[in-house]
Amino acid sequence: MTAFAKPKTGSFDAIVIGASAGGVEALSVLLPALPAGLRSAVFIVLHLPRDKPSLLVEIFRPKCALRVQEVEDKEPVQPGTVYFAPPDYHLLVDKGAFDKSPRLALSADEPVHYSRPSIDVLFESAADVYGAGLLGIVLTGANQDGAAGLNAVHRAGGTAVVQDPASAQAPLMPESALRKTRADFTGTLDDIAAWLRALETHDVR
Repeated sequence: MTAFAKPKTGSFDAIVIGASAGGVEALSVLLPALPAGLRSAVFIVLHLPRDKPSLLVEIFRPKCALRVQEVEDKEPVQPGTVYFAPPDYHLLVDKGAFDKSPRLALSADEPVHYSRPSIDVLFESAADVYGAGLLGIVLTGANQDGAAGLNAVHRAGGTAVVQDPASAQAPLMPESALRKTRADFTGTLDDIAAWLRALETHDVR
């Protein structure tokens, strides 16, 4: 069943997305829906083989209206940019030591739910930085990574979105997220994509 709820505001400071098995296909529906002029920074963890280079930037850059790149350690967050976590590193958001503006950090700490990068690690760190200005999205996957992280987003006042498990290639991840957190919005990929298209943008002309 699809349940819709309007976001608390027309825009978000940041969006975090987590996916595993079936994630490339899911992101191929959602990322092209992000409108040009979106001010949100978008951070993505997709579980990948640790010993192979990622091709996600090459796959998604031609499909997206926003700038797409792989994260580099300690770089400042830029609005309107899609950031992919690199293989075998956790991705975290933290505040700069001097100006307190959000920055990205990479960590080789132990895997979480057998995964590095971990969705939970990203979501929990982003919730600490962005609070109510954060949108968290959990998609298809075959483990429980993301459930605790989405709960952290919800507890910080952010908005929680989960793919309908019945529509997911691997339903365990969205099922786990829904068991732990009452989502603000649950639907198919097409439902979520339509919702993302309506996010507030700024004029880019």
